[in-house]
Amino acid sequence: MANRLATSTSPYLHQHAENPVDWFEWGEEAFAEARRRDVPVLVSTGYAACHWCHVMAHESFEDPAVAAFMNEHFVNVKVDREERPDVDAVYMEATQAMTGAGGWPMTVFATPDGDPFYCGTYFPPRPVQGMPSFPQVLAAMAAAWTGQRGDVESSAAAIREALAERGSLAPAAPGTGTGTATSTGTGTGTGGPAGLGPTVELPVDPAAVEAALAGIAGSYDAERGGFGGAPKFPPSMVLEWLLRHHARTGRTDALAMAERTLDAMARGGMYDQLGGGFARYSVDASWTVPHFEKMLYDNALLLRVYAHWWRATGAPLAHRVVTETADWMLRELRTPAGGFASALDADSDGHEGAFSVWTPAQLVDVLGADEGAWAAELLGVTTAGTFEHGSSVLQLLADPPEHETARYAGVRARLLAARETRPRPGRDDKVVSGWNGLAVAALAEAGALLGRTDWVDAAGDAARLLLDLHVRAPGTAAGREGARLVRTSRDGVAGSAAGVLEDYADVAEGLLALWSVTGEARWWRGAGALLGTVLDHFGDGAGGFFDTADDETDSVLARIRRPRDPADGPVPAGQSAAAGALLTFGALTGSLEHREAALAALAEPLRIATRYPRAAGWALAVAEAVLDGPREVAVVGPPDDERTRALVRAARGGTAPGLVVAVGRPQPADCDELPPLLHDRPMVDGGAAAYVCRGSVCDRPTTDPEALARQLGSGGRSVVGARARDL
Repeated sequence: MANRLATSTSPYLHQHAENPVDWFEWGEEAFAEARRRDVPVLVSTGYAACHWCHVMAHESFEDPAVAAFMNEHFVNVKVDREERPDVDAVYMEATQAMTGAGGWPMTVFATPDGDPFYCGTYFPPRPVQGMPSFPQVLAAMAAAWTGQRGDVESSAAAIREALAERGSLAPAAPGTGTGTATSTGTGTGTGGPAGLGPTVELPVDPAAVEAALAGIAGSYDAERGGFGGAPKFPPSMVLEWLLRHHARTGRTDALAMAERTLDAMARGGMYDQLGGGFARYSVDASWTVPHFEKMLYDNALLLRVYAHWWRATGAPLAHRVVTETADWMLRELRTPAGGFASALDADSDGHEGAFSVWTPAQLVDVLGADEGAWAAELLGVTTAGTFEHGSSVLQLLADPPEHETARYAGVRARLLAARETRPRPGRDDKVVSGWNGLAVAALAEAGALLGRTDWVDAAGDAARLLLDLHVRAPGTAAGREGARLVRTSRDGVAGSAAGVLEDYADVAEGLLALWSVTGEARWWRGAGALLGTVLDHFGDGAGGFFDTADDETDSVLARIRRPRDPADGPVPAGQSAAAGALLTFGALTGSLEHREAALAALAEPLRIATRYPRAAGWALAVAEAVLDGPREVAVVGPPDDERTRALVRAARGGTAPGLVVAVGRPQPADCDELPPLLHDRPMVDGGAAAYVCRGSVCDRPTTDPEALARQLGSGGRSVVGARARDL
């Protein structure tokens, strides 16, 4: 039996390479083999850090008898959902439509053409509580294929048609879904300062945004923070929107919901109180017990929003979480090639959470009786336990008294050192383009705000890896420079899966944030090339975007429907992420084309927002930037001048939604090293100055950092007098 998974760039597929199942990777070879043998395709989808994926693998895929039946009656395809989100999206939609639920592992039976006819998730090895066993499901599907072929094919055709119809619904024209707001300007497009140009209809109605706020407030858990009940996932995109909404409107209820949630997540068991970083989600409503896997995308998104919370309020807890989470990312997730690994597993030593939980006796063993008892009370470790087998997840529901801060630091250090001797969770070390783009943005912004040049340097290393390894040789698309992304790499080797929309958008977002901090021309040019590809190859013809490029959509999926999902998942929806990056690039360069594309892309997700605001958090965050301008700041002056540095601190401390900051020396209009936002901005009286614009309307330049801070909203801390090192 061929071992087809051994050379994959996916650690998840490597985990299954030695199974007795004759696995194929997703691709034409598998479907050709199914047509040759005239058998169905079994598509099993999961990811490396998935606990129940491991369980099903041990129970079923490692069982020789089960594997023999699978090999005889099916062509078996193993898919890493993180490497092939396009495959996952289409089959997950089918699974949810057929079963009313979804999740991983996902188990789909399909025709040799790829049309799904039976879907499920985890199946146990024996029948449990009305759930059929996996062997029973296999036998039933094999029997149906041989004995009821006509019914199976009819069902598959009906499912394919239903999915295709759902995917072909074109979005309404911009402005027709949630009302319109009109903004006018007289900017000159790409040849002059960033501006709106002629009258532009915005798909953003402030009243609709307020309606979304009322909707999210209806599901807010005022006692415990977060939205809805158990399980609770970190609402990263919604929190970013709430902070931006407060910054734009002054609404204290928006800030209160964000702060309560941010505080609760950071004090509960979902946050690693010893090592920093967040687990995937909380299984309960109180943020006590996590699902222990740690994902790069969660931590990148949360790092950014906690940095923005600190910027807005100066909260000490926010500063601590930013510092610990960024340091954890660099310590635990950086790869030798300079990127960031995807995840740490939930399991270690064969048990979920074993690396992270403690008993009172274990605390005493490490700390001694007195310190152990003190730590148990402080960190919520009880004899009954909050997790399995009398163990507890560490929580820090209240900070220790100020006079015991040093004591706690010592206890924490000793516990962390003791934990390092335990068997460690496995690491999924593939580098995912979009998730690394999120990490680049978060580390660059947090590093600039807190004066941590090592974080900015790490963001630069990851950005270089993305442009050098993940971006294929740039080409020319529709008369503009374009670039093509691959989705993943591992050990310095690029994978074969094409990047999807979220990859292009999130990498562009990261590059633009990094350019704002460093001023290195490569970053904004790289973002422009990626966004050029988005405009040329992802559009739907009606203002929105598909999740796959027109010339790189998988042929099997194309028969069902071209992937498209305007709703946020664990990361921002590709369409909303594209809108945000396009809006920033348009403000930086003055490109009306990019701004108009951003506005058009918002229409579809914003129609979701009033009914399901939790599914449209990033679109709402981008909408706040649109409603605010976004404001654009150009700081010009000698880089070593104290006034230049003070103006830069004030600009970066601004809380205006979607604020775009450019820093450099004055440049002529024909300079191509720096974007147009910095063109024709002279210094004032021979010294540094800051220009603040909204569209084509600019305020008078200022040389006063305090005045600049007031123009941009400096939050709850003094950005002018900040002690952070200048970057």
